[in-house]
Amino acid sequence: MIDMLKIGTLKWYHILDPSDQDLQYLRDNFHFHPLDIEDCKSHNQRPKIDIYDDYYFLILHFPHFDRSNRFLKTKEVKIFWGNDFIITIGKSHWVVKAQFNQAKEDPDSDIYEVGTSDALLYKILERLMLETLTLIRRIGTEVELINRQLFDKRAERTIERISVTRKNIILLNTIFKPQLRLFHKFESGEIEGYATNMEEYWGDILDYYQKSWDMTEDFAELIEGLSKTFDSLQTNRINEIIKVLTLISSILLPLTFITGLYGMNIGLPYQNQGFAFWIVAGVMLVVVVVMVSYFKRKRWM
Repeated sequence: MIDMLKIGTLKWYHILDPSDQDLQYLRDNFHFHPLDIEDCKSHNQRPKIDIYDDYYFLILHFPHFDRSNRFLKTKEVKIFWGNDFIITIGKSHWVVKAQFNQAKEDPDSDIYEVGTSDALLYKILERLMLETLTLIRRIGTEVELINRQLFDKRAERTIERISVTRKNIILLNTIFKPQLRLFHKFESGEIEGYATNMEEYWGDILDYYQKSWDMTEDFAELIEGLSKTFDSLQTNRINEIIKVLTLISSILLPLTFITGLYGMNIGLPYQNQGFAFWIVAGVMLVVVVVMVSYFKRKRWM
């Protein structure tokens, strides 16, 4: 279904989940390249900007949380950008859909203040960048929470948080890194657009993107350091447990030998005497005291 918003002489078309009829309409009325129409049919396209004489075709990737609100996924934003039109197409990021619906329902929306397709594209990209920054800050909050819980004894929960956060950061890296060079094309002038004096606006978009990339790299280093610290803590805890168990076993070993020796069904010295038990118990107590004193002197316990 093709939905349209008119802003003066500018038109913004929004097509969610396009049908073959919708794509045929674009082919017949805008004469887009057939390969671009094919890209609109498929998913998981690489980010790119195709430059033509009378329009640009953009495929951009932005992150969003899945239904469980835990794991990040990649959403494609496909945009046809011409002199007097913007077409957002496909199962685009929810931000684009929300922005379009908000402008359609609110006559006082700032969308109606734009006068060129370049300005409208800037508004769409700015909204996406702001939403992305909010999402990345949420990842940063998760990293800070992991840092606070690092010394918590509930290791399973911390391991799960580290694993989920690391997975999300890796996805952010795979989204941002390939597109950084793409957004540089706007500021450098390689993407000329249709309006003048847009350099500062494109530079603002690049600043948003660069900030997102820098924050993602910082969080990646932090989560890597926290992961290594957590692994060291867990290794140290395991070593301490093994150490305690080893010391206990070392103390019990001679006691087990003594009790095993006097438990044999053979004749032993003083076995028929009443004080034999107290002698054996006293020897065992002395052994325990000597071994504990030795371990403490060696600072093993």
